[in-house]
Amino acid sequence: MELRHLRYFVALAERLNFTAAAEQVHVTQPTLSHQIKQLENELGVDLFNRSERRVSLTAAGVLFLPKVLEALKALDSGTALLKASTTELSGHIRVATSQTFNIVIVPRTVLLYMQHHQHVRITVEELTLEDMTRALRSGDIDLAIAYQPVDSQDLLFEPLCDEELVLISRPDHPLARRKRVRMIELHGRDMVMLPSRFKTRQILQEAFNSAGTEPNVIVESGTIPSLLNLVRETGAPTILSRYAVAPDSTLKTIPLESPRPMRTTGLIWSRNRSQTPILAAFGALLRSVTANYVGK
Repeated sequence: MELRHLRYFVALAERLNFTAAAEQVHVTQPTLSHQIKQLENELGVDLFNRSERRVSLTAAGVLFLPKVLEALKALDSGTALLKASTTELSGHIRVATSQTFNIVIVPRTVLLYMQHHQHVRITVEELTLEDMTRALRSGDIDLAIAYQPVDSQDLLFEPLCDEELVLISRPDHPLARRKRVRMIELHGRDMVMLPSRFKTRQILQEAFNSAGTEPNVIVESGTIPSLLNLVRETGAPTILSRYAVAPDSTLKTIPLESPRPMRTTGLIWSRNRSQTPILAAFGALLRSVTANYVGK
């Protein structure tokens, strides 16, 4: 199996048309057909159903496609990093991120990136998931760091890490010394929360509904610093990612259960635009910084 086989497979899987796929990868249609057949023979399975009128993925093809995309993305990112290490890069990267990732991970990535590529300008914005996907589709941003969109046919989502959502309270709160808190125990308690337009609040509302509980939300605020200040000032706890609280903070983080709220954060790219070397290099560095930070 060679790299070209995988790229030809992805092109045909995306186009489902031999003529269009052959044009995309700059080979003749018979060459593409022959290469795809070689790949299928090597794997021992058919990846495509072929008829006179249409081409479709088999069940094996459907299972194989996301793994190939993941492998090609990792290879392309690695290649971009190698080129970036020996090439003077310049340009502009526009990144939208969740608030949690903009506390440590994104600033650290930007700092390391700028140390090696001083001629690349980076713009970072904090947006809701809805605004991120809209900006990706319009071309106003190049990369988003958030949770998987529901409507993502034209977007690629690459998971980075799982974030546990935890209860955050002052040390003097009645629940602060607990090892774990069940969601039902938050019923009727005063809390400060993100507004419902945020995906995190929607995830938490699903958890509340599942547990049959409803806290008394006394204040809503749209930024993490303001929520943490509200926790300090009002004494009412909040629920955020465990990465929202700095290691030296006096606030307490208590895991939740029944259910345990989680969210998966990842990179979101547009399928309709190819990655530039400066963007691929940024994505590769972000993966490395995230892995080091989350692994602590």
